[in-house]
Amino acid sequence: MEAWIVLATWVFVLLAGVVAGRTAAAAADHAVAVRNAHAHPVQAVQVEDAARAPQGVPEYSDGSVWAKVSWTVAGVTHTGLTKVEPGQRAGTAVTVWTSRGGELVARPVGDDQARVQARLVGSLVGACAAGGMLVCGLFARGRLDRRRMEEWDREWESVGPRWRRTIG
Repeated sequence: MEAWIVLATWVFVLLAGVVAGRTAAAAADHAVAVRNAHAHPVQAVQVEDAARAPQGVPEYSDGSVWAKVSWTVAGVTHTGLTKVEPGQRAGTAVTVWTSRGGELVARPVGDDQARVQARLVGSLVGACAAGGMLVCGLFARGRLDRRRMEEWDREWESVGPRWRRTIG
């Protein structure tokens, strides 16, 4: 029985890992595509000098800083913070990415980055699914071991006293 459990465990580990990983990768790829489809470039105007960007907000490793910008979508003017080059002056044109309603959204992810994200998500989910199946198999083997030990204890209770008499 234990050999069949080990075989079934490894079959399920492989199947669960591959199926869950591929499904998660496809879902992540689809989510990125949907997110990218809902992001639209809009021209905004920088409202404040980049040098006077809000204090306490860290400068990014690429050297950009936060600055307030203003943009118009469907006749409605919006304002918000976006990353700009340091030293840019108020009035500078900046491209921001917005939803259809005009809210700021993240810049769309490129194809290479989307592929990497999908592969990472798929790998992580696949490993977790495979690990879950492995734990289930180990649990089943542990139950078999406990049952085997209980059977040996019961058998020893009946055989042990007779064996001791033959020695002494």
